[in-house]
Amino acid sequence: KKIAEEAEAKRLAKRQEVVNFALQFEGNPYVWGGNDLNTGVDCSGFTQQVYLNFGIRLNRTADDQRLNGRQVSVSEIKPGDLVFYGSGGYAGHVGLYIGDGKIIHASTPATGIIISNMNYRTPMQINRIVE
Repeated sequence: KKIAEEAEAKRLAKRQEVVNFALQFEGNPYVWGGNDLNTGVDCSGFTQQVYLNFGIRLNRTADDQRLNGRQVSVSEIKPGDLVFYGSGGYAGHVGLYIGDGKIIHASTPATGIIISNMNYRTPMQINRIVE
């Protein structure tokens, strides 16, 4: 049991590391198709580059990132999980869950990288990248 608890504590620490890394880019610009966390990213570029910092490769578009990791339910959500938004089975936007019902995401060219309530739109899917 102790080993399992230690393993879970390690995973929790890793997820929190991902969140802490992502949070330092709050306020940076949104650039469609961008791949640089400092000069500008779009939503999926943001999540891709954050995870790439930890050696984890994600697909490039929000819809393709739904194929990465493992789908979890809203009740299971943990910091570091990806939250997808869209309709008709297509995800047009993705954010990174930071805990407390909030995500950080590259929102729009006007707002850049911001923190929003996770339910600012209805999530269509949630994926765990770091088990």
